[in-house]
Amino acid sequence: MPYRIGVLLSGRGSNFEALANSVSAGRIPGAEIALVISNREGAPGIALAVSRGIAVKIVPSKGIAREDYDRVLVQELKNAGVDLVCLAGFMRLLSPYFVGAFPQRILNIHPSLLPSFPGLEAQRQALEYGVKFSGCTVHLVDESLDAGPIVAQAIVPLSDGDTEETLAARILVEEHRIFTEAVRLVLSGQYRIEGRRVIALSKSS
Repeated sequence: MPYRIGVLLSGRGSNFEALANSVSAGRIPGAEIALVISNREGAPGIALAVSRGIAVKIVPSKGIAREDYDRVLVQELKNAGVDLVCLAGFMRLLSPYFVGAFPQRILNIHPSLLPSFPGLEAQRQALEYGVKFSGCTVHLVDESLDAGPIVAQAIVPLSDGDTEETLAARILVEEHRIFTEAVRLVLSGQYRIEGRRVIALSKSS
């Protein structure tokens, strides 16, 4: 039985597309994307999923209490037999109920080197703070914002002429790479968690 991945997205779906490409190319062995859920009708990521023949659910979130909404999502994911949930630009904070339904089986990617610049507009935060390096982080999701154990990170140097757009574009290249690496590691089970660190095990461990 393949590992079944569920992807939640709200927008363009570029990280979803990168994961789908990695699955198709065999870079995430024994995996398939079983379901894509969006909370926004018309999100470009939906069309990407449909074009690949992947099951899609649109579950609008406007006006629905967070946990009530998450209960619907959890049911959809469980109905699809999902083993791992990947957040690919999903613009909602998950409730404790959702996190508890998939303990240490939810991955998020964030466009900064956490714990620096959590939340929205991470690239703008980095530029305004004047840092010389930014990057991206894949982490396991817990009940706090952008605060779960870190699976993978990549560093992206800033240039003096950077804008939010140019920095975001360079970070996105690294996001696509390390998201695949993180999914592959978590599905392999060859890791341990020490505090906030996710440590890959050697083949002989």
